[in-house]
Amino acid sequence: MSSSVQRKRVRKDPAARRAEIVATAATVALTEGLECITLRRIGEELDVRPGLISHYFPSAEDLVAEAFGYAATAELDSLVPAERTGDSAVRHLARFFERTTGERYDAVSRLWLNARHLSRYRPVLRDRVAVQEAAWRGRLSGLIGDGVERGEFRTEDPHMTAIQILVVLDGLGAHANTDTGGHPEAVARMAVTTAERELGLAPGTLTRPTDAAGS
Repeated sequence: MSSSVQRKRVRKDPAARRAEIVATAATVALTEGLECITLRRIGEELDVRPGLISHYFPSAEDLVAEAFGYAATAELDSLVPAERTGDSAVRHLARFFERTTGERYDAVSRLWLNARHLSRYRPVLRDRVAVQEAAWRGRLSGLIGDGVERGEFRTEDPHMTAIQILVVLDGLGAHANTDTGGHPEAVARMAVTTAERELGLAPGTLTRPTDAAGS
């Protein structure tokens, strides 16, 4: 008499399954664009039926917004950590500028461009973009405020200085979808130059090696 062993499908914890769906959708968003996120596509990526995806996200629009928020928050946490210990504010800000260049940052810049364009027609995504923009302003102005309290920076309005820096970065990021061959040095440094000027720092302070900045 023959016997066979039937493999049982592992039922994941709902929180773990939801997190898996969002992370997978975020990967698709970063590599292909938010338009490519559909319940069917994410189901195929995870080898599950679309019905399982719709159980957690009845509307694809909700999943698109959640995927964008997930990717944008991960970017923010890597660039401006919520918990900043040990290093000076100058070092943290220098590290921030060091990380806002290169292919990895270009991928996130493209995602932001994509999200802002689509948010004109998608209210749920528009609300999430607004939330993420506020988080960016809050996190960066908090870092600047810490530097002011420590006497490392000089500015009367950390919030406005953060906005100025982010506006310049957004402007530079607008070229992420084009092959311009790189910006001239003066243009590439505009965000750093703005920060140094508005924070009362000597030119070059924020482009020194991060192990030397602030020392």
